[in-house]
Amino acid sequence: MAHKPPDSTGHVVGIIAEYNPFHNGHAFHIQEAKRLCSASYCIVVMSGDFVQRGQPAIFDKYVRTFMALSSGADLVVELPPAFALAGAEDFASCGIALLDSLGVVSHVCFGSECGTISPLMELARILVQEPKPFQAEMKRLISSGLSYPKARQAALSFCLSSCQKPESIASLLSSPNNILGVEYLKAIIRKNSSMVPVTIRRQGAGYHEESLSSEFSSAAAIRRLIFDNFKWSRENAAKYSAPDAPFHKMPAALKNQIPLSCLDTVNDAVPINVNDFSLLLSYRLLENSSQPEGLERFADVSPELALRMSKYILHFSSFEERIAALKTRQYTYTRISRCLMHILLNMTKEDIDARKRKGYASSIRILGFCRDSAPLLGAVKRGSKLPLVTKTADAPRILSQDALKQFQQDLFCSHVYQSVAEQKSRTRSKNEYTRSVIIV
Repeated sequence: MAHKPPDSTGHVVGIIAEYNPFHNGHAFHIQEAKRLCSASYCIVVMSGDFVQRGQPAIFDKYVRTFMALSSGADLVVELPPAFALAGAEDFASCGIALLDSLGVVSHVCFGSECGTISPLMELARILVQEPKPFQAEMKRLISSGLSYPKARQAALSFCLSSCQKPESIASLLSSPNNILGVEYLKAIIRKNSSMVPVTIRRQGAGYHEESLSSEFSSAAAIRRLIFDNFKWSRENAAKYSAPDAPFHKMPAALKNQIPLSCLDTVNDAVPINVNDFSLLLSYRLLENSSQPEGLERFADVSPELALRMSKYILHFSSFEERIAALKTRQYTYTRISRCLMHILLNMTKEDIDARKRKGYASSIRILGFCRDSAPLLGAVKRGSKLPLVTKTADAPRILSQDALKQFQQDLFCSHVYQSVAEQKSRTRSKNEYTRSVIIV
């Protein structure tokens, strides 16, 4: 049964994003999503203070929520850190579960390199349904010595040979936004959700491109611009005494990369880097090295990687230097970064599995909304399948015991981030109990 949209407000489109940081390409995506779906409102499920790369977000979730709301989004809810820090499948599954549970989302819109739903949907259906020819071909190819990713690609080519060329399938499965798009579609199929998927061709620079472009630069390029400028300003700031130090000033080039409505907010924010967590990581590794359960109890940490980590525990290097030391052909930079962040944030395999058994989400944390979107918020309150948390202090009253435990774990992650941000900015910041939702 299709979700009923808010009374007399038309369609509602959902977007799953990190906004790390929010930029002009994201603003374009929101505008196009509303246009293509004839949507009156846009709801964003956004990663909180940590992102998929196994890193902290460059700005906290409240700064990024304001940027989204001032640029076309109508409601922003948080993707919990347990899945914001996960691989594509769990990241997508949690995002889709949250959008579906809101009870009002009619469409889901995501960016992709191919810009067309049909080929991505064909791949998603095979991967979910795993027809017998696909299973047999997978078994044969893996037995012949092929790695799982290569066997999967070849088996998909075998099953789709009548309608797609092998090289087109390889292209689909080698592009980051296409891969994530397939995972969104798999999650929609598995949930038997009525939400209609729509994709927009990715515009501008590539996902990993670190050079600025005149149109839409990648988030990676914008992060590099901010961090490079911040390092220079911080050196100059050493000449002054806190709190009067001109700690940083965003470069003029940034004005061409993010919406004008966001410039003042970004200029007042202090960018956070993974190396800002180095001391906390060293402490957590020391603390857990003596525990009988070992490091392999943490999410994504294999026994082999745990053993490798244990050899470097007394190397008190930076976060990035630890990743570089642990990186091998088997363990990628992102995989190791996620594992280390899971250890730092106390995310265990048991905790992640428990969340997945509960359907990925047990409550919905509202980060912000637009005043003009009152009809949408009212419809969400009426239609949501999960409890809505707008005020942290209310959580013990409205959440079940299991949901409250998960919510408190999420608060812990945010407070770790806030402690680092406060130390770096040399200013007192609000915590999750004193912070209010963002209203624009």
